[in-house]
Amino acid sequence: MQSTMAAQPPVGLKLGLDTYVMRPFGWKAFELLDYAARVRLDAVQLGSSDLESQDPAYLKKVREHAERLEISIDAAIGGVCPTSSMWVPSNGDPTTYLLLGLRQAHALGSTNLHVYLGGGSERTGPIPLEKHIEETVKSLRSVRSQSMDLNVKIAVENHGDLQAWEMKALVEEAGKEFVGVCLDSGNSVAVIEDPMLSLEMLGLYVLTTHIRDSVVYEVPSGIAYQWVALGDGSIDFQTFFRRYRELCPQASVQLEILTGSPPRIVPYTEADFWKAYPKARAHEFARFVALAKKGHPFMGSMLIAPRGSTSPAYAAAVKEQRRVDVERSFDYASNVLGIGLRRRAKTG
Repeated sequence: MQSTMAAQPPVGLKLGLDTYVMRPFGWKAFELLDYAARVRLDAVQLGSSDLESQDPAYLKKVREHAERLEISIDAAIGGVCPTSSMWVPSNGDPTTYLLLGLRQAHALGSTNLHVYLGGGSERTGPIPLEKHIEETVKSLRSVRSQSMDLNVKIAVENHGDLQAWEMKALVEEAGKEFVGVCLDSGNSVAVIEDPMLSLEMLGLYVLTTHIRDSVVYEVPSGIAYQWVALGDGSIDFQTFFRRYRELCPQASVQLEILTGSPPRIVPYTEADFWKAYPKARAHEFARFVALAKKGHPFMGSMLIAPRGSTSPAYAAAVKEQRRVDVERSFDYASNVLGIGLRRRAKTG
């Protein structure tokens, strides 16, 4: 017997931009918000470097401008682990830095604050990864009461440092009542993980995101990956966002499209490679291998920025490529994946 129930429309998701990708343009908060409005976005993630001041009056103006444009803000700062290679000593101490970020987020009207532990070098450096995790948990716990009083949760990004199971343990150890995740689908690939697995494991903790596509494919020495515009890669985002709508529909889909880099090699056939992953789970890595077996190299055209190049013409070309790839990713998100409240309203 055929069901007479009407099909439920997909849950609406906010489409946004991690403003980090627009740094080649040198824009600050007001320009970034105006750009987001022009391309009909619902949200942005603003970092501290996007702000011209920490003065409360200035932050109030930024928030009011965003509200006039009907754009929500997710706030962001940087690393909060004092033992990591990415810690910036001039930030003072982690507690002071986190409190500054929490106040900034609250002033901007954000309910979350993006942070991270470190980067890929934390997996093989002289300090054990477990020590970095311990120090990050300590930093986060030091501002628990202020985070909860301000109603701003802290979103820790998988920043090429932690696999999903390690991130889940960090959040639960710190306190899931005030700590969650900024899920970066490109960085999942960087730590030999299928982004779908990352979503399944972390989805209930996701507060905000960095979403980008990757080609993932086999090469003689192992697996290669390269970040590409949305829809150009190996990731099945149709399936990804069906599950996303079930697990974390409140989290903005902040695109972080980082084209212009060459493929990176995961030489997993070499014994030394596994020194970075002594506790890797075989069944999870098998999913990454399966993703690679279905993939192939990027077949489109992409200008690769040469390391150390100072050519103004090259820099201008790479900058324009970034804009084009960002905007066609917005189009793919809205037209193919059905993401973006304002974009869907425009075409619906």
